[in-house]
Amino acid sequence: MTKEPNKDKGTKNRGTLRGLANFSQIGVTMASSVFVGVMLGKYLDGFLGTSPWLLLIFSLLGVGAAIRVLFNISKDQKDEKWQRTRGRL
Repeated sequence: MTKEPNKDKGTKNRGTLRGLANFSQIGVTMASSVFVGVMLGKYLDGFLGTSPWLLLIFSLLGVGAAIRVLFNISKDQKDEKWQRTRGRL
């Protein structure tokens, strides 16, 4: 009795790993965008003496950048899926 490797299991695992990679990419990207905005605002506030204003502005810019990156990642995934169904990738 020889067991034939299950090809469907490999593609299923690959899809699961791809999904986990996408979720981790979204989380890391959003957190780092907000973190960079906060740190830049905090540094500029200390340097220029404009205490909470630049922190607030750059925090909001960081959140905006995170949302923009989220939409870009979503669009890229949609385009990749569309190309895969058309047999181009």
